[in-house]
Amino acid sequence: MSEMLRLADFRGKRAQHVFFNRQELRKLLDLYSRRVASGEWKDYAIDQYGPMAVFSIFRHSFDRPLFAIVKRAAARGCEYVVFSDRRKLKHGRTIDEALSVLERRLRLIR
Repeated sequence: MSEMLRLADFRGKRAQHVFFNRQELRKLLDLYSRRVASGEWKDYAIDQYGPMAVFSIFRHSFDRPLFAIVKRAAARGCEYVVFSDRRKLKHGRTIDEALSVLERRLRLIR
């Protein structure tokens, strides 16, 4: 008779993969579409690098990213960080908190 083996015993320990969920993508694409409509942003890319997922925003298709929103695994859940080039603009425990740096402030026009 053959012996039953558990596949989990033979799989190596891999790094936890992090992805954007549906609600996070909706918030990212909502912000992105508003800025595309105003003519500021032109392209985006979504990448996954093991323990982090990156949503990059471009002014032109062949430029380097203008902004990068990173979701990475943290000790308790996930952390969101917004970068502009190599500068860290904002970080937060929620995507709304991190994206607040990219939201436009209302201003009075006279």
